[in-house]
Amino acid sequence: MKNAKEIRKVVREKYGEIARRSDEKPACGCGCSCESGESWTVDLDYRGTEGYVPDADLNLGCGLPVKHAGIKAGDTVVDLGSGAGNDVFVARRLVGDAGRVVGIDMTPEMIDKARRNNAKLGYRNVEFRAGDLEALPVEDASSDVVISNCVLNLVPDKRKAFAEILRALKPGGHFCVSDIVLKGELPEKLKGIAEMYAGCVSGALQEDEYLGIIRETGFTDVDVRESRRIELPDGVLKEHLDDAEIARIRRSGFQVLSITVTAKRGQVSTF
Repeated sequence: MKNAKEIRKVVREKYGEIARRSDEKPACGCGCSCESGESWTVDLDYRGTEGYVPDADLNLGCGLPVKHAGIKAGDTVVDLGSGAGNDVFVARRLVGDAGRVVGIDMTPEMIDKARRNNAKLGYRNVEFRAGDLEALPVEDASSDVVISNCVLNLVPDKRKAFAEILRALKPGGHFCVSDIVLKGELPEKLKGIAEMYAGCVSGALQEDEYLGIIRETGFTDVDVRESRRIELPDGVLKEHLDDAEIARIRRSGFQVLSITVTAKRGQVSTF
């Protein structure tokens, strides 16, 4: 990808198409290759989770951030890249009538689908807003908890996104995000491929760099709560690499990981 504008265009088109087709065909997930039909997503099971709404689950996550988010009754929660509302509705069950949940997404089709899902549920303390994660449409220090599920890896400027999370949180607030990170170098041929970017791999950072950005932004108590390896199927790799290149990747120890991270904002407000 050449620049941030092109990245956003690719992501918006990819996820807009997923939203439009979701009533006919379930999405194959973050990291799915449309050509091969193979997926390298984490197998997530929301069934049995209170507040889970199957119509809002487009199989696009890579973790269960709400599980580790420490959401309490009465909290104000913001979900970044909220899609059709899956994690928003699970969080709504936890905050109850006294709390509030705001979902933010840059894809108009996702916002529309999420609002239609909420209209069926009748929640008055759930809202979906259009916006970019690098310029969140929320007030300073307005949120108790920020969550996100397999979205920050798609953001061109991750430092700015984490700075926006810090700005949105109240002093003492915290975030919990599930995301894709790498260990070892992504093959050069894969770095600029649009579909690989929209599939959450080309946009991923090295795990150490990702965690370093969080700390450098000013967060404390950074903790990786879960880490799962995601295997890249040969069918996916063969769309872009020859057999010798695939063999080198396997030998190199290169890994794609799904991690769920929590961190806190300090008690002193800087805004």
